[in-house]
Amino acid sequence: MLRSRLPLNALRAFEAAARHQNLTRAADELCVSQAALSHQIKALEERLGVRLFERLPRGVAMTDEAAALYPVLSESFDRIAAVLDRFADGRYRHALAVGVVGTFATGWLLPRLSAFASAHPDIELRLHTHNNRIDLAGEGLELAIRFGEGDWLGHVATPILEAPFAPVCALGMAAQLRKPADLRRVPLLRSYRADEWARWCESAGMPPLEARGTMFDSSLALASAAAAGAGVALLPLRMFEQDLASERLVQPFDVSADLGRYWLTRLRSRAESEPARRFREWLQQAAAA
Repeated sequence: MLRSRLPLNALRAFEAAARHQNLTRAADELCVSQAALSHQIKALEERLGVRLFERLPRGVAMTDEAAALYPVLSESFDRIAAVLDRFADGRYRHALAVGVVGTFATGWLLPRLSAFASAHPDIELRLHTHNNRIDLAGEGLELAIRFGEGDWLGHVATPILEAPFAPVCALGMAAQLRKPADLRRVPLLRSYRADEWARWCESAGMPPLEARGTMFDSSLALASAAAAGAGVALLPLRMFEQDLASERLVQPFDVSADLGRYWLTRLRSRAESEPARRFREWLQQAAAA
């Protein structure tokens, strides 16, 4: 087979020359002379039976054959480098791709990442934030942390953290709110989950309020709008403890509602990997603590 006889040095020389479009810069990168680089590329051209470059006064231009070969080689070398980078101190680092709803990422997970890294130095977390709408298979993720009732079809869902919701707003607006009924006089900011305000009103023992404020697709945006005085938002208090402590946000009423919780999910069709198991157990222990 041809691939068993292709010299890797020649392929690397070609990839560098194609990327730089310049033989001198490619030779400098590979720490070889330009003559040696040219010899390797010429040997590859003879082996393949095609011309790979047209020589120009100030560099080189790829032929059609080279343009077809370059992206395949470039991706292959990048993948090899990525795998080699995962070896450290004689230990292989497992890559674990996890989707995380943005609110949970900033409000709970990020401050604890160093603790996870210390406990599991051989697992390299690759976090992808989302707004609670995610496609594990389509986005190449092994796990996802999301908010809801845990009833996602085709997924195994492990409860991680309860997060009661309560109204929060800017300090100036809170001064206008003496009792829950006063919410009728201010804008009520909304998420894409349409029943949240009705469920909170039920917990507060009052008739449903009609929320007419701006709708947002993330709790982080809701929090920023509320802090800026745009209205009152329903937010998971545990994710905004720092904002409440600094009074960037204020909770005017001591009434909360259980609207769901945070879950760690994976596809039921895929077995749980060893890194995924360790991350799940760490999450559960950290949340319990």
